[in-house]
Amino acid sequence: MAIFTHVCVGTNDLDKANKFYTAALGAISINNLGAFGPTATLYGAEGPEFIVLKPGNGLPSTYANGGTIGFAAPTRAAVREFHAKGLANGGKDEGQPGPRTFTPTSYAAYLRDPDGNKVCAYCFKDGE
Repeated sequence: MAIFTHVCVGTNDLDKANKFYTAALGAISINNLGAFGPTATLYGAEGPEFIVLKPGNGLPSTYANGGTIGFAAPTRAAVREFHAKGLANGGKDEGQPGPRTFTPTSYAAYLRDPDGNKVCAYCFKDGE
C-alpha cells in the first residue's frame, strides 16, 4: 500500500512549471493529466499523484530547503532523458545523471524546477 495520496509543489508561474514538468516527467512515463481548477495541474502514471499549483493562501510560492521529490524511472536512459528535457524546459542542474552510492544499482539525476523545487529521477535496475 502506498503511503501518500499525492504530493504538491507550489509555483508562481503555472505555465512555466507545466512546460518543465510535462517534458521532464513525460520522459519517465508520468503524464500531464490536465488542469485541476484554474490554479493547478495534475500529473500521474495511473492517476493523479503529483500536483503543481499556485498556493491557496495567495502568498508567493517558495521551495523547501532540504526538500526533494524523487520519481521512479523505468530505465537509466529515461533518467538521462528526464534530466535533458528538464534542462531544456527551464530547469537547473542539481546533479548530473549517473550512479549513486545509496545502493549498488542506484542511478539518478537531480534538477531544480523553475520555482526552485528540487526533483530527481531514480532507476534501480542494473545495466544500460
